[in-house]
Parts: sequence; structure tokens; C-alpha cells
Amino acid sequence: MGSEHTGQADALMGELRRQTAGRLTVFLGAAPGVGKTYAMLTRARELHRQGIDVVIGIIETHGRSETRELAEGLPLLPRKEVEYQGRILEEMDLDGLLVRKPAIALVDELAHRNVPGSRHERRWQDVEELLDAGIDVYTTVNIQHLESLNDVVHQITGVRVRETVPDSVFERLRDIRLVDLPPRELIERLNQGKVYLPEQAAQALQAFFSPSNLTALRELAMQTVADHVDADLRETRTARGLGGIAIQRHVLIAIDGRGQSEYLVRAGARIAERRGAPWSVVTVDTGCSADATLHAGDPGRAASPHDSIAHAEQQRQMELDKAFALARTLGGSTEILHSTDVPQALLDAAEARGARSIVIGRTRERPIARIFNRTLTQQLLQRGARYELTIVSTPRARQRARRLPDFTSERLTPREPVLILSATAGAIGTAALAQRFLGLQDLSMVFLIAVLLVASRARMATAFITAVLCFLAYDFFFIEPRLTFLISGHRAVATVLLFLAAALIAGRLAARLRMQVVALRAANSHAMAMQNLGRQLSKAADLGEVIAAGSSVLQSTLHAEAWIRINGESGPAAAARNLSEKDKVAADWTQQHGQSSGRYTDTLANSDWWFLPVRSDQDTLGVVGLRFASGMSRLSFEQRRLAESMAEDIGQAALRARLVAELEVARVTGETERLRSALLSSVSHDLRSPLSSMIGAASSLASYGKDMSQEDRESLLDTIRVEGERLDRYIQNLLDMTRLGQQGPTLTRDWIGIDELVGSAARRLQRFEPGIRIETDISSGLPPIHVHPALIEQALFNVMENAAKFSPANEPIRVAVRRADDGLLRIDISDQGPGIPEEERRRIFDMFYSVERGDRGKQGTGLGLTIVQGIVGAHMGKVEALPGAGGRGTTIRLTLPYGAAPESGSRPE
Repeated sequence: MGSEHTGQADALMGELRRQTAGRLTVFLGAAPGVGKTYAMLTRARELHRQGIDVVIGIIETHGRSETRELAEGLPLLPRKEVEYQGRILEEMDLDGLLVRKPAIALVDELAHRNVPGSRHERRWQDVEELLDAGIDVYTTVNIQHLESLNDVVHQITGVRVRETVPDSVFERLRDIRLVDLPPRELIERLNQGKVYLPEQAAQALQAFFSPSNLTALRELAMQTVADHVDADLRETRTARGLGGIAIQRHVLIAIDGRGQSEYLVRAGARIAERRGAPWSVVTVDTGCSADATLHAGDPGRAASPHDSIAHAEQQRQMELDKAFALARTLGGSTEILHSTDVPQALLDAAEARGARSIVIGRTRERPIARIFNRTLTQQLLQRGARYELTIVSTPRARQRARRLPDFTSERLTPREPVLILSATAGAIGTAALAQRFLGLQDLSMVFLIAVLLVASRARMATAFITAVLCFLAYDFFFIEPRLTFLISGHRAVATVLLFLAAALIAGRLAARLRMQVVALRAANSHAMAMQNLGRQLSKAADLGEVIAAGSSVLQSTLHAEAWIRINGESGPAAAARNLSEKDKVAADWTQQHGQSSGRYTDTLANSDWWFLPVRSDQDTLGVVGLRFASGMSRLSFEQRRLAESMAEDIGQAALRARLVAELEVARVTGETERLRSALLSSVSHDLRSPLSSMIGAASSLASYGKDMSQEDRESLLDTIRVEGERLDRYIQNLLDMTRLGQQGPTLTRDWIGIDELVGSAARRLQRFEPGIRIETDISSGLPPIHVHPALIEQALFNVMENAAKFSPANEPIRVAVRRADDGLLRIDISDQGPGIPEEERRRIFDMFYSVERGDRGKQGTGLGLTIVQGIVGAHMGKVEALPGAGGRGTTIRLTLPYGAAPESGSRPE
């Protein structure tokens, strides 16, 4: 049930992509000259007459007058001139089409190879960019140019077509139209010179355009159109939730890189396409390739058998890379599996992907392995009974089957016999010396060690041959009668046979152990690199640190210069300076289209950098650029996969950093909104109250002033004055808080005695609150302090005013000034109010924190102590709330540094 929903969702997404992006219409022919371009132009003229905006991007008339006449009257975009090797060539103006953005663009010859230096290597890539821009495209292509049919066409015609189009382009089809012409009519057109020039036509009739070839290609074209129509119907019905057509499960294609891997990929892709199933290509690395790579390329090492092994493995790796690149082009996924048990690795991969069909190539005949049921086919049939196993015979299979039977899957490399003979000769010499000078009689261990040494450095096949040669040498030179292969006694027969068995078993165990170690090393290298990247990215707190960490790990791991740009921020700066204009164009293209470009790709390949997209789940965040050494002409699949995996992890880390930044902005915005609401509430209450008193007193004076006594008028005027001063203090607090929040207070320091500051603040408070009693206790002999006098006086006033609001009537406010043991000045201002609970003392300095006991009572803006904290903090001091003496009331303690001692006469008298 879940798989049905998944299939329906995938089909629905594919249908949605086709509806939202540009739509592709392909005019497909079996061979050149069937009239594809003519049919496309005829359809374009019909649409143009209907008022649809149709533009010719590029049309190849090949000198045919009827085609040229048909193109007349249709809007034509001028071609772009490209200079190549001193010549001016013409290509389609891709940028011009993107700017013009017609409803339909006509692009002839989909498989065309662009002039070197163009943005894309192939024209089908230009078409994909047009489709991504929302432009419908009409195009033409012959059946032999379809990538998955390349081998089939080669078998039919004997011609290997080099200009191919990946099948993934056809996934974007809106319509496919077969332009058909019977072979006899096509040959007649060829003879009439309507396809090629006469001399070319004669050669074509003898080769590609033979009647049998044209008939086979025609059937192939019809079958391809039928397959695409059937697949389109199946996906459309699935997207609409209609049943009746079963969607096949995953198809797993296994290759080994030992010949015809690309053929197997194409064949498997066709099988999956006919079934409408997803597919993937895998290979199993048993560790031999990694070991050969480790030994290759050391200039300070003498030539050894490993050099030839490394060369063979490099050739195998190149074949695998090409096959993987082909698979990705055709729309499949790829992966390298690491295991010494090939059948089990394939079965595990099939299980992980939900595959029910495994496609393998026909393996080489191995009679000995077949006797013991050890061939790959036998193992897969025995262990994977519930899987469908498809064995594809490649063109070389019959030729390979005719070779002499062998227990290995490939021949010995040229230097492996040297290793075998050297080990055997060394064992013979060592055994002879040990027997003569040490008197050893049982020499089997000497030969066994030789087999183990070979097994630890070479393949199992090499160890097997060494074991057989050592067995024969042991028998010939050291078993009586000597210098013959005859054995005189039963005990001697048992000895040599047991030696052979032990040598074979020990050699196989040593070879398997070696393969396991090397395979584990290869598998761990990727994991260690990703773990190192993850560890560095986990320490990154923002996008800049993500870029720095990612580029550093990329450089150290891949040994390449790295550059990263995400959300407009890039780095490192040194790498950015090495980017040329063409490199920047490639980077911009990668970020815009979410695809790789530059070196090692078919898009903007003249760039020295390889650019990878940094993706999130929904869009492209940025781009990663890698510049390898100029001598590195190609990248292995492992290097590509590691770089792509790292780019993906960097993208996730960048997304996390962006989300953290957005959350922080949201938090600050929420906090700002909360403070704004609190401020409005405070202003509406605390500023409105004095205004109401002032307006009431002024109204009474205006209306009844003549009838009032002098004493009443003075009382009302005093009310206006007091409330006005109160309002002035509120507004001053707001202004002070604004200055503290934006840029901090500007300090104009001077030397002043603390007694002067305390006395000034006390007198100012008593002017506003005449009934308040203030008791001061200032130690004698305190030196002056270097502060901003007005600000410190304001801070003392705010604390005293706060204490006055909550002290009971007739209870004094106590101000004690002492010099602390650490040399700082300590000012304690205590009230006799209800006090503040311990858990709330730290929070009373927050803006608008509301408690009934302190500066957040029913009067005041709730900013007094916040302003105090800002002023004292600007003087490098601190403010804290403490319990009052005897557990009654609250003490606000201000601690200030004295500053440097004043020079003589610097303090004003």
C-alpha cells in the first residue's frame, strides 16, 4: 500500500514538473533524410498562423531548397558567431533565445556538438536550459543518437555513433512524433541527391543506408515511440490515481569494469525503461583496486609487479567511471559497494533499494569454480532465490567463452610471473641453505612462507600459481628421490600433499585478509573525511564560519583549491582572486541551474574550476568551486562522490546557520514587539496620569480661578508644576534608555567627591518628595572618583526614587558609602519595603519586568534600574540587588572603580 502511494506521488510530481516547466516535442526519425526538419517547420507554420509566438532558434537546411522555403516567413533569431582556431563559426544564440523568450523555439539537430568554447558541449544541454526557463522546444533527432541504443545501433550498422543524447532528456517529453519513410523511398531520395551529395550518397548506400539497416532502424524507432507512449500513459494514469497498470520494482545493474560495462548499462537501462522502473548501477570493490592504487605512482620506488597491476586497475577504474557517467546521463543512480563477498554485497544492495531484478553480464567460464558452485551466477541463484536474475550476453561473451578455461577472471599481468618465479626461486635457495648449514629436514614451512608473502602482496590467482610451483619445487628438489617428481614413500606423499593443501588454504586466507584490510581502508577513507567535515561544521556558528570550515576541509581532503559562495557570502578571499571571468560565469550558471559545470563536465568546460551546486531540500543555496592540479585530467568516481557528499553536507550546515540566524531575528523581533507593547502600556498609563492631573488643575484655574482663594490657586499651580516635573523625569528616562540602547552614553569624566553626588541626588529627590527622609553614612577620607558626574547623579537619583516608592511612611532611606577591600567604591541604597524574592532580583534590571515590589510598581515607566545598570556598566562598574538588613527591604548596591589618581590641583575646589 505504501509503495503504491509513493509511486503515485512520484508520478504526480513528474506530471507537475512537465506542466510547470517548458515542454519538449521531438520529431524522431529512423535515419537522416526522412523529413524531420520539414515536418517540424510545417507544424511551426500552422502554429504561427494561429498567432502563437514561434521563433527559429536554429535550422539546418543542408542545402535543401524546400526546407529553406518552408522556413521563410517564420521569425528567425540571428545566429551567434564563435571564433575557434582562427575561424568564425555560427551557433545558436542561447542567451538571445532566453531574452526573447518565445512560446515555442525551434532547435534542429538535438544531438549536435557545439563549437568548443560554447556554454554547453552539446545542443541537448542548450535545450534543457530553454526548458528550465519555461520555453517550449520543438526539436529533431534520429534514433541512432539515443544513448541507450548506441550499442544496438552499432550491432545493426557497424557504425559507432559519437554524438548521442541521454535518455533523461526524453523524460521531459510532451509529445513525440515519428517521422516515417519506407526504406525504398528514402533510398530513392538518396539517389536523387536530396539527402547527400552524389559521391556521399554512393558511399552511404554501401554502408549505413543499406535496406536491411534502414528496416532495422525503422523498427527500432517505432518500438522507441511505442515505449515512450506507453510510459507516458502509465505515469499519467498513476498520477491521477487510476489503476490497471502495475509499476515494476527497482532494477539493479551490476558491473565489474572488466569489459563491456557501458554495454551492460545501456542494456539494463532499456530493461528498466520498458518496465517503467527506477534503476541503479553498482560495482563491488573487493579492495584490490585500492591496493593497486596505493602502490602506483611512487617515483622513488623500483619497478615491481604492482606497477602492472596498478596500470590494469587504472584501466578498470576508467571503464567504471565512464559507465557510471553514462548511467547518470541516462537517468540512473550509481554507487560503489565495499565488500569481499561480491554476491552478498549485491543482494544487500538489492534489498536496500527494494529491487526485485538484478542484471549482470555473462561471466567468464571458470570450470573449477563451477564444480564447487562458486561462480557469481550460482551464488546469486542460491542466496537470492526471490530475485529475478537477468544475464546479458555482451558482444565479447562468445569470444571470451572460447578462451582456455581458467580459475581466474582475467589474465596475469606481465610482471606477476616475475613475482611468482622470484618467490619460488627464493624459497628454493633458502631451503637449500637451511638444509645444508642448519640441518633442517622439514622444509615445507620455507615454501609456505613464500606462498604467504605472495598472497599478502598480490591476487589470489597469483598465490595459487605460486603454491603449485612451490609444491612442484619442493617435490623435485627436496623429496627423495631428488631431481624427479617421483615420490618414494607413502609418508613423503602425505607430506607434499598436506603441504599443497596448507599452502592453498594459507594463501587464500592471506589474500582474503589483505583484501578485507584494503577494502576496509577504502571504505573508511570516505567515512573519515565526512566525519572530519561534520566535526568542523558542527563548530561553525554562522555562515562565514561554515564557508571557512568547509573550504578548509575540502582543500585538505581533496588536495584542491576550494572556493565556496553561499547566499552572496564567499571565501576564502585568496581563492576568489584566482577566479577569472569565465570561472565566475560558470559559477553563476551552476547556482542558477543547480547543476555541475566547468572542468570535468560538458558545460562551460573551458573553466579551470569544477563547480558543484550547494543544495538544500528545495533550492540551490550556493556553489562550491574546486581547482585541481593541471595534470589531473580526470576524477575518479570516488573523488566525485566524496566532493558531492561534502557539498551536500556544507549545504545542510549553511541551511542550519541560516535557520539559526532567522530564529535569532525572529526572537529579537518578538522581544522588540514585547518591549514595544510594554512601552506603549507604560506610556499610556504612567505618562497619562501626570497629564491628567495637569489638565485638571489647568481647567479648574481657567473655569473657576476668579472664585478661588489665593491659597487654592497656588495649590493648583503647585500641582501643575510637580506633575510637569514628574512627566519630565519620565520622558528623560525614556530618552536615556534610547541613548543607552542605540550607542551607549558618551562619558565626559571629571573628578568629583562621592559626598557631592549623593547630596545632590538626595536634595533633588526631596524637592519632588518633601516627606522623604534620607539618612547618609559616608566614610570619611574617601578620595574623589573619576566619573561622568551628571550620569552618576542620575543613577543615584533613580535608585533613591525607586526606594522611596516602596518604603513605608516615616521610614528613612539609608545610603551607605564605603571603600571595599578590593579598592572599589561601594554604594548601598536600602529601603524598608516588602523586599524582592531571591529568584526575581536578577530580573529587576530587565526593561519592563513587572513586579509589585520594586521599580515595576504601579508608578514609573519600569526603566529606572535598567538605566542605572547601563550608566554604571559604562563606567566599568556593576549593579546588584541584595536583601535588606535583617531580612527587611531591599538593598541596591552600586560598585564603581575610582580610576587613576588625580594629579595635584586637578580636582576643582
